[in-house]
Amino acid sequence: MALVASFSFRCSECWASYREDAVQYTCPSCARMQEPGREVRGILSVELDELPRSWPDGDLTSPSFLEAFLPIASRTSLPPLPVGGTPLLEAPRLRADLGMPRLWLKDDTRNPSGSTKDRASQLVVAKAREYGRSTIATASTGNAATSLAAACASAGLQAVVFVPATAPHAKLVQMLAYGARVVRVDGSYDQAFELCCAACDRCGWYNRSTALNPFTVEGKKTAALEIVRQLSGEPPDVAVVPAGDGVIISGVAKGFADLVEAGLLARVPRLVVVQPSGSNALVAALATGAETVKPVPGAASVADSLTVEVPRAARLALRRIEESGGAGVAVDDESIVAAVARLAATTGVFAEPAAAAALAGLEAALGRSLIDRDERVVLLITGTGLKDVPAAARSVTIPEPVEPCLDAIAREL
Repeated sequence: MALVASFSFRCSECWASYREDAVQYTCPSCARMQEPGREVRGILSVELDELPRSWPDGDLTSPSFLEAFLPIASRTSLPPLPVGGTPLLEAPRLRADLGMPRLWLKDDTRNPSGSTKDRASQLVVAKAREYGRSTIATASTGNAATSLAAACASAGLQAVVFVPATAPHAKLVQMLAYGARVVRVDGSYDQAFELCCAACDRCGWYNRSTALNPFTVEGKKTAALEIVRQLSGEPPDVAVVPAGDGVIISGVAKGFADLVEAGLLARVPRLVVVQPSGSNALVAALATGAETVKPVPGAASVADSLTVEVPRAARLALRRIEESGGAGVAVDDESIVAAVARLAATTGVFAEPAAAAALAGLEAALGRSLIDRDERVVLLITGTGLKDVPAAARSVTIPEPVEPCLDAIAREL
């Protein structure tokens, strides 16, 4: 493994520090407590030796911006497919509907493969190139697999992805089109995760799997950097983030924390995590103040990207949410499906159920007085609705065909 002396790893549990060439995935000491099928122990946080004290020149996708905030040896490490720089939308109609004049949408459906997961895959592929690795594997419910496949395709690396056999058809087509080797596991995402880890150990592949690879959290922090930059350096009061494994919300929290440490942000926003009621391990733990989660056997939801029995980044995500003064809300599938149509009809953003859950969660948080309507609130919209059209179709009614004549049109409309 190559050594890049611009950062070190710090364990998120015992706080031990490691050089880049000393560890690969997790803290060796805390990893001894790892139990099969449970949350990842000893998740490593990337600690840059020097954070920028002013905003770098260039736009949000420029190599200079990314090089300043990410642990890469050179901008040439980055795959050629641009990631990030997604718009922060004011959404005036949704603002009016909700009575929230300072509401924004961070529209990550605009990323190359259509999801926030591209942010993690971009950095993981960059590090794989630095380490001389030619094959990268991941376990995924779908979006991480498609994002890894896209990044690997652009960089000339091989992606091997392990997904549940129930992964949405559109996501399967997408990852196959990118050239990934796809393993459909006749089981849950949690089983796919364990199988991927075992396969990487046997075959020597670089493992991108969420939480296990420290660069997944680090890559996702760029969403927070962009939000603050797009708000002219001011923090939102609240960031609402859907969660499955908890890595996206951990990454967003890391981005805000890095900006505070750099002196570019006065405070960290409150983080509100949203989960489906059928896969709500993080929300349940927050309600009791627990440090970790209880598994949700048979976890199920229309929001496939959020459906996990055990969030792999549970300990880190819970701590980050609590440190921010945030909270968690669970929403049922009916509310998630309704949010798909409401979000699209009021903003023009077509989101998959897992992403529309942010809007459903916002409404639930308003009902519980967790968020005030006059606060500055950002919803992270994590994936496009084109990834799971059958699920999104549950939010609309397809009209019957009409005769091709004006009288028929008049009767119909």
